Amino acid sequence: MTKNQKTSRLSGRRARLHEIIFEADTTLGRTFDITLILLIIGSVIAVMLDSVASIQSKYGFYLYLVEWLFTILFTLEYFLRIISVGRPLSYITSFFGVIDLLAILPTYVSMFVPGSQYLLVIRILRILRIFRVLKLVQYIREIKLLKTALIESRRKITVFLFTILTLVIIFGSLMYLIEGPPNGFTSIPRSIYWAIVTLTTVGYGDISPNTAFGQFLASLIMIMGYAIIAVPTGIVTAAMVRQDGRERMSTQACKQCSADGHDPDAKFCKFCGEEL
Repeated sequence: MTKNQKTSRLSGRRARLHEIIFEADTTLGRTFDITLILLIIGSVIAVMLDSVASIQSKYGFYLYLVEWLFTILFTLEYFLRIISVGRPLSYITSFFGVIDLLAILPTYVSMFVPGSQYLLVIRILRILRIFRVLKLVQYIREIKLLKTALIESRRKITVFLFTILTLVIIFGSLMYLIEGPPNGFTSIPRSIYWAIVTLTTVGYGDISPNTAFGQFLASLIMIMGYAIIAVPTGIVTAAMVRQDGRERMSTQACKQCSADGHDPDAKFCKFCGEEL
């Protein structure tokens, strides 16, 4: 077999592997995605069960074995993804590449942190495994739709948040003047905290106005809070409707940079220019 034939066979295997791992328009691709989703859900459930003292004391050893099984499977998946793309560094440094690494790294790092004084660090590393739930994002179209809508609405949301910040500063300052330290409003920052809690209709109740004028102002803020909460929802919903009405994207991923979200009739990757 010549060198060119070997290279061709290697490229063919890599293309086939890429099709299974990164794309979902084939039977094997869909099967791979569904299997991976089930593994992610199972690993997250194992992490949560491990945090329950009664379960951990009884089944801790089995949960430890299950954790290592998930870690090995996700490690294998991580390296298969690196192998199947033409530009591995593009995948490694991408958002999902970082998430995939964070999903497996804590288990390995915890092996090299000995000593009882580091138990807190180990616990933090173990909790970091919950990042695996973010691996689900790349398999659910609606989440991608929401992400695109949020990005599209970022300027309007920024203006909205700036307006809210201005309002809570004004309301907090007014309440500080009206109620003052005798009624628990000991400073403007603490009064701003009260304004945020009231405007968002959370209502902890740790600080409350006692004067008639203060209670009147608080009532206005509460009523205003109901109207304000609906604003970001409307902004994002409108963006989602516009995005959903556009032409659906192809499930094909670039073999070089692993990027997806191309138009159905796209011939080249819009990120790196590679032929699809």
